[in-house]
Amino acid sequence: MAAEVRVGVFGGSGLYDWPGVKVLEERKVETPYGPPSDVITLVELAGLTVAFLPRHGRRHQYPPHKIPYKANVWALKSLGVERVLAPNAVGSLQTHIRPGDLVICDQFVDRTRHRDDTFYNGPITTHISTADPYCPQLRQIAIDACQELQLPFHKEGTVVVIEGPRFSTKAESAWFTKMGWSVINMTQYPEVTLARELEMCYLNISLVTDYDTGLVAEGLAEPVSAAEVMRLFQQNIERVRGLLVRIIEKLPTERTCSCGRALEAARVEV
Repeated sequence: MAAEVRVGVFGGSGLYDWPGVKVLEERKVETPYGPPSDVITLVELAGLTVAFLPRHGRRHQYPPHKIPYKANVWALKSLGVERVLAPNAVGSLQTHIRPGDLVICDQFVDRTRHRDDTFYNGPITTHISTADPYCPQLRQIAIDACQELQLPFHKEGTVVVIEGPRFSTKAESAWFTKMGWSVINMTQYPEVTLARELEMCYLNISLVTDYDTGLVAEGLAEPVSAAEVMRLFQQNIERVRGLLVRIIEKLPTERTCSCGRALEAARVEV
């Protein structure tokens, strides 16, 4: 490989083609967990070699509950990636978080049910800490970048992750809102925790595409639809791309967070 790959991007819905970016090569990667969602494209961004993997596949062939999360995370790690940038589309659960806003999430709530969500199934029991699942160093860089670019954003927020592929009922969504959670998504879990299990830094950038179903009762919008999500994401795609470039430009060489030591004291060995 011509250059070290230390940064990876999991592309969200609609972030598969990036005009003007220099493509270095495409890599097919084998993993112990099967093939990842697609080939990994190595591109040059802000002077760095960045590994880009479309989360859903280039043809959006993997619905959220069928994404090969373990293979995807393992594939990036096998290339040497230490930092993962993960933009995705989300629905807003709060009236002050508006379509078009960005949320730099600092917490998640897992409401999925059927996902293979750990690399560690024994014989050494491993309890990874997810008290602070998102990398604090990357989050601060993203916050600074949003401020510099004068983007509408929220510097923290909790994303509730549902199983999918269906959207929530009004009752479910209203419950999430009453709990005080910020946005809703179908892909953040287990992607973020798998990255942590492999001691990778992980940053979520949530682009709000709609008000979720529970807020429809307040007359804010029509019920969420897949077509509307894609329309809003495409409408704001350049904003997300610009933010990713600025974040990559600001990345320091060294990691000063504790993400690279996530396995310390996590394993039970008798």
